Amino acid sequence: MIDFSLDELLDDSRCTRWLEQHLHPNGLVCPHCGHAERRLFRAQGHFPAYRCRACDGYYTLLTGTVFAKTRQRPATLVLLLRGVAKGEPTARLARELGRSRKQLHTLRQRLPATLNETTPTAVMVGTAFEADELYHNAGEKRHPPSRSRRSAPAPRQ
Repeated sequence: MIDFSLDELLDDSRCTRWLEQHLHPNGLVCPHCGHAERRLFRAQGHFPAYRCRACDGYYTLLTGTVFAKTRQRPATLVLLLRGVAKGEPTARLARELGRSRKQLHTLRQRLPATLNETTPTAVMVGTAFEADELYHNAGEKRHPPSRSRRSAPAPRQ
């Protein structure tokens, strides 16, 4: 599970660096040709826009991700990811972030599809594995079922 430090993530410049590190772990490259050399084109909303030096393609940090065309601040996106990772309800996240529940619900629905596309397919090797804490108590009953069954009363004669 990802740990989020709120005091560091509320600054937009730090959140932009965090998003770049986690959305593009191999480095930000042109989504059109894969070339790494770029020039700053202009500020596009909250994120800088770039032009590729090889193909002159236009892109931002969010191009090709589930957050493309969302127009959200970097801090909002990081806090949204934090809330989803913690299992927070969409309505609560919308209230806390001051955003539309419908908009956050749409973003939240895009996340699992992308995660499923990018999950590793290699067989895990090892003898010890860690389970996600979110499902730690899944399927538990609050009160165990009673062991004795009540039998129907005997018919009167």
